[in-house]
Amino acid sequence: MVSNPISPQQAGTLAGLLQQRVQRSPDEVAYRYWHEDSECWRDLSWAAVGAAVGRWQAALAREGLQPGERVALMLKNGPEWVMFDQAALANGLVVVPLYTQDRAENVAYILQNAGVRLLLIGEQEHYDCLQPVWQQLDGLQRIVSLEPVDTAGREEARLVSAGAWLPDQGELKPQAGDAHALATIVYTSGTTGRPKGVMLSHHNILWNAFQSLKRVHVEPDELFLSFLPLSHTLERTAGYYLPMMAGSTVAYNRSIALLADDLLAVRPTVLISVPRIFERVYNKIHAGLAAKPPLAQRLFRLAVDTGWQRFEHGQGRAAWSPRLLLWPLLKKLVADQVLARLGGRLRLAVVGGAPLPLEVARLFIGLGLPMIQGYGLTETSPVISVNPLENNDPRSVGCLLEGIEARIGEQEELLVRGPGVMLGYWGDETATRAIIDGDGWLHTGDKARLDNGQLYITGRLKEIIVMANGEKVPPADMEMAICMDPLFEQAMVVGDNRPFLAALLVLAPEPWRRLARELGLDPDDPEACRSSRAREVVLERVARRISSFPGYANIRRVYCQLQPWTIEDGLITPTLKLKRGEIQARFETEIESLYRER
Repeated sequence: MVSNPISPQQAGTLAGLLQQRVQRSPDEVAYRYWHEDSECWRDLSWAAVGAAVGRWQAALAREGLQPGERVALMLKNGPEWVMFDQAALANGLVVVPLYTQDRAENVAYILQNAGVRLLLIGEQEHYDCLQPVWQQLDGLQRIVSLEPVDTAGREEARLVSAGAWLPDQGELKPQAGDAHALATIVYTSGTTGRPKGVMLSHHNILWNAFQSLKRVHVEPDELFLSFLPLSHTLERTAGYYLPMMAGSTVAYNRSIALLADDLLAVRPTVLISVPRIFERVYNKIHAGLAAKPPLAQRLFRLAVDTGWQRFEHGQGRAAWSPRLLLWPLLKKLVADQVLARLGGRLRLAVVGGAPLPLEVARLFIGLGLPMIQGYGLTETSPVISVNPLENNDPRSVGCLLEGIEARIGEQEELLVRGPGVMLGYWGDETATRAIIDGDGWLHTGDKARLDNGQLYITGRLKEIIVMANGEKVPPADMEMAICMDPLFEQAMVVGDNRPFLAALLVLAPEPWRRLARELGLDPDDPEACRSSRAREVVLERVARRISSFPGYANIRRVYCQLQPWTIEDGLITPTLKLKRGEIQARFETEIESLYRER
């Protein structure tokens, strides 16, 4: 538990949280960001943030918006995201976050469905994204752009730059608010069908952040590096409101492409991530290791194995071994060198949003990185459980937060109840009743078991492939295993009502180039990856990755491609989850051909 955090009772509302923080530590560093013009990192104090929020408050007030009306923002992570959010909340408005890389039709649907009156965008790219659906945005009375945009000569009466819209001065004005009032509508990323608007109150989020803080030790001197989009509820609660509650500093990553550089420049102590980031680092480590001499490979494996045994001994799950005496030397020779690439100062890595492969956790924990896994849903604000460092089982998703009730329902489904559960889905009472029953239990859709206070997720109710012979397989687990091979960037297993399983695979560029040269193929030829020679090697590598699955879960045919599935083409969600229906529809011909082959 952090020293003297701001409690939900002291904050009252999410806007009150900032006001409390400004009063408590006005001169401490709140945010660190990259200043493009001066090409350097700059700091903002809490007092400076409070003053800036006052300007945004005044600008919003001049729009005549009434409490309860909705405003949206489509911005990359940065101080302005916080400023707009806090100003809107202080004025009693409801904030609707949008993903900057979402498809135009999705953005239009959300803006229309939520009845958004004002939209803040960041730059030219966001303005251009809206052009195909511009005629569908009649409900917007104002569009504010953080940076000036080129309208190509078109008259856009509703569009104004933030520089012209914001007053020169403003004052942070405390507003009395209802803790249980609607604070935000967060639209789920929608792996199937239209996204649904999750309604979260101020208290939902404050309670969740505070209980998470009680579980995970975070101090005011921590430095977070924020790179998951703030439109993702995990990042918003745990990477924005929680550090504000604790008084910690948040630095903003310039872009995912520059994440490796920013880790070295910022040197964070806390990182909140999805598993895919660590999976990619894991794959790069192993790809680099393969090119090193056998002695270096053995030394690396010895370091990981010894570090893992040290971790298990510290957790009380393994006996002490004389081999542990080697750890200080192995740490210096191996572990410190690897962790230096993550900045060298990480005291905590929190991973959530998807299952974390045990072998990935084992590598990083074995190298001495304190890594914990959590679990939650947008509908629960979002954290349901998290592993405390002192009782950390990487096979589980942790212990339930204090105040959350859980039980296992029909078909082993996890049901939860507690103060973080949403108010419901915006404008969709039918969907609300379908997920929250009459006794207040939220049906997560995840299969789970509870064992000695730890929660273990065992599968998804809806993500099960039933083969023609009646056998059932979990595609997400198989896909995760396949993607542990550096050759595979993305994978989707198919086979519902089919006699056998097949897979659609996206190959990673560099590993594919190396493999193509070994096979005498042209790596730049898109058809080369579908040649019989390539297919044979791919099937062998897939088989090795899924060898622990039952014999009937054998992938017999594959379709390979080099073009990745993207958010823009509608095949993955902004949180990088597969849109199975869309992928299946897009590649219907290719899938059918896999089952026609002799």
